[in-house]
Amino acid sequence: MLIFRQLIDPQSSTYTYLLGDDKTREAVLIDTVFEQVRRDAALVNELDLKLVATIETHVHADHVTGAWLLKRQFSSQILVAKASGAQGADRYVINGDRIEFGARYLEVRATPGHTDGCLTYVLDDESMAFTGDCLLIRGSGRTDFQQGDAHQMYRSIHTQIFTLPDQCLLYPGHDYRGLTVTSVAEEREFNPRLGGQIGEADFAGYMENLSLPHPKQIAKAVPANMRCGEPEGAVDALDAQTWAPLTYTFAGIWEIGPPAYEEVANQVQLIDVREAGEYSGPLGHIEGARLIPLAELSKRSAELDRDRPIVAVCRSGARSAQAVVLLQKAGFSDVANLAGGMLRWRAAGYPVKDGGD
Repeated sequence: MLIFRQLIDPQSSTYTYLLGDDKTREAVLIDTVFEQVRRDAALVNELDLKLVATIETHVHADHVTGAWLLKRQFSSQILVAKASGAQGADRYVINGDRIEFGARYLEVRATPGHTDGCLTYVLDDESMAFTGDCLLIRGSGRTDFQQGDAHQMYRSIHTQIFTLPDQCLLYPGHDYRGLTVTSVAEEREFNPRLGGQIGEADFAGYMENLSLPHPKQIAKAVPANMRCGEPEGAVDALDAQTWAPLTYTFAGIWEIGPPAYEEVANQVQLIDVREAGEYSGPLGHIEGARLIPLAELSKRSAELDRDRPIVAVCRSGARSAQAVVLLQKAGFSDVANLAGGMLRWRAAGYPVKDGGD
């Protein structure tokens, strides 16, 4: 079975795609975003996958790729088009190449027009394809900068994408209306720029008169992506918390395990967000924990020291995860959830006060 996830960066409306082989657990990421690396890494780890490669559909002008950061974390290869001219990749792919992950693979199809190095990736069974900024849902990528060529794009779409099976699902690099997927049959019939009887000259005339402003991040994004996302100076830590060994979850919560908490217990504020009866009930509470029920946390947050990290705990980790969100909204930066709550703490044999056997 194929493991598949579609992720989005709200800032640039960029889709990132995770594909994995459920047997070998090998996986690839298509079109990562620098600011979303922590999210993507959390998903890879939670699904117990081995990231073997990050793949670019082209040199992006609206966001910086996360490929370099992910390679640093997972030792994954960076794959880009040979025609892109980008530096720092581990493999430069061309039309007809295969990108393997476990028993599955993606076929590389060259689809220039938006840029010279635009690629479409087709899954081995032709059930889905990832079209980058070439073909969008009821639209297409721009052709007015970065080697753009409307005639070339028209031919790329008709020869490399519209020749796929009708039922093949198409996943674009972006969508600005919240649309997520389309199909070859739909776009061949309904795409207002390319479908039906629209000819190459019609398409070129349409594209030459779009008059769109350039992407806001183009001056930053293109040079960075020509280096496969490697920063020129110090590496952006992406607001990483360094006060303890923490894990970032796909749910967007920093967590700390019981052993790591014990290492920093004397340096942090431990907030127990259960009700009073639970605090002194059978599970007991951790030495030094301060009781502030979740329902009271927002109005009592001023009681907390903003200069010391905070760890929140509850019975199972659910309410304390919400407490982390509330505290972050209140301006507290160094906050983590005690993973598994009191249930995990007790199960691991850590000491408690006032608890039963």
